[in-house]
Amino acid sequence: MVAGTATAVSNRVSRRQAGRWSQQEYEQQQAYEQQQAAAPPAPAAAPPPAGDDMSSKLDQLQKLGELKAQGLLTEEEFTRQKSRLLG
Repeated sequence: MVAGTATAVSNRVSRRQAGRWSQQEYEQQQAYEQQQAAAPPAPAAAPPPAGDDMSSKLDQLQKLGELKAQGLLTEEEFTRQKSRLLG
């Protein structure tokens, strides 16, 4: 009789715990879905206008020249970056 009662109590506790875990998982899933729905999509990067492209390249070339003059870039690094920038 004692063994049967202990088994019944154990089963009831197990079912109750499983129900709690199930409820927690459900709540976590709901919170995650709400978070995903609330997050705005990342905006696509717009390409720079054609006129700004040349001035941007000139600015970058000037910065490369300054880095080379300061001794932070070697001649080889400067040449490689310049050719990459100019295409």
